Amino acid sequence: MNAYAKICLFLALAILALVQPKFARGQKMELVAGGELEFQTSCAVCHGADARGQGIMRKHLSQPPANLRHLAQQNSGKFPFWEVYRIIEGRGVVPGHGSRDMPIWGDRFRADAGGDGKAAQTQAAGRILSLVFYLEHIQE
Repeated sequence: MNAYAKICLFLALAILALVQPKFARGQKMELVAGGELEFQTSCAVCHGADARGQGIMRKHLSQPPANLRHLAQQNSGKFPFWEVYRIIEGRGVVPGHGSRDMPIWGDRFRADAGGDGKAAQTQAAGRILSLVFYLEHIQE
């Protein structure tokens, strides 16, 4: 299976997890595990390995990073899935920031995938979805 086919399969699984209430737990946990790896690689430096906002770069930011384990608590107990997706992708506003200290991961993920073509957009979307599933999973 080529890389594009793997990305499409990953994205399809992510979408199924959203629309199928009885999505197989094992498959969803694969997405969560992928999101955890992505988080540790891309986000932990600011948000901390445990996602509580205590990363080693926090002292260099104009606003402290959010505790990402409280996103549902701050939204009446409901995890704001698509809002989080848009923030990570770069289209959403990062609340509380005077400027956007957080990188625009959608741009970075597309660049990592080789540009702005369909395959790069699909791969970036899959990486962002895996991050969002992980963040949803770790809510307190």
